[in-house]
Amino acid sequence: MSTTTIDWRREIEDAAQRLHARAGHFLLQTPLWKLPASAVGLVAPGAEVWLKLEHLQVSGSFKARGMMNRLLANDIPASGVVVASGGNAGIATAAAARALGVRCEVFLPGVSPEAKRARLRDLGAEVVVVGEIYPDALAACIARQKETGALLTHAYDQREVVAGAGTLGREIEAQGGLPDSVLVSVGGGGLIGGLAAWFEQRSRVVAIEPEHAPTLFRAREAGEPVDVQVGGIAADSLGAKRIGALSWDITQRQVRDALLLPDDAIRAAQRWLWKEMKLAVEPAAALPLAALQTGAYRVRDGERVCLIVCGANVDPAMVG
Repeated sequence: MSTTTIDWRREIEDAAQRLHARAGHFLLQTPLWKLPASAVGLVAPGAEVWLKLEHLQVSGSFKARGMMNRLLANDIPASGVVVASGGNAGIATAAAARALGVRCEVFLPGVSPEAKRARLRDLGAEVVVVGEIYPDALAACIARQKETGALLTHAYDQREVVAGAGTLGREIEAQGGLPDSVLVSVGGGGLIGGLAAWFEQRSRVVAIEPEHAPTLFRAREAGEPVDVQVGGIAADSLGAKRIGALSWDITQRQVRDALLLPDDAIRAAQRWLWKEMKLAVEPAAALPLAALQTGAYRVRDGERVCLIVCGANVDPAMVG
């Protein structure tokens, strides 16, 4: 089936029903904080900043939705599941596998922090560290899947994974109504793909990327997905070398804006979230706030802007 013929709204509704029926014990409905814009230092009369605290999800990130949906939608062989990840998708897959009682093998790049490796081991996953960046781990993971026949769970470029991420948008709308805009960090694109597929043109979905990991931004410049050099402080969670094909298709139709931010602004927002809100999150989760605080995205008077606080799998020493 062509990606342009997928009924994404139906896929997301199906994912939500599947997750509710079979994984209600595993997934949380995470809080949605509605704050006046002044609470994050902005001058925009009547504007609200919504913080969707998805970092409080059971596996520490939004990835729990897509990974569990992938596992529930497929038969899992005796060899279990295998995934390549910068950390968060692996943690979510391992947590879902443990909940379902199946084996899990996770391939990580060298850039992955020890905190995420330790979390994976605690979840009972077999951890294999390969190469330096995510594409190295992905190549090794695909080779391993061919050997074992395990169910391959992709970190961001599978239909069930994107649809699972889209249930986050559905939840936001059910909790708080329709925001005017949604700011979301981008790596491989699974999260923005799912959110844009749900909100379509009803809300303005804005892609936020680090300058050193600009998968969507560079694809837009080239007119097609291209490989990019990956580095910087968010490389462990936003370290995909190329935007996923599914999300490329969705964002081409549904996302107008893609913004780049420097590492120092991302780090400042991460530290602000800890100092002012006591939210210990990873750099990827701080990108939307950094976009507001730097003025890269300017909030209009009366606007309701939702920031996706996407993950908290971080060494606590790094947020102070």
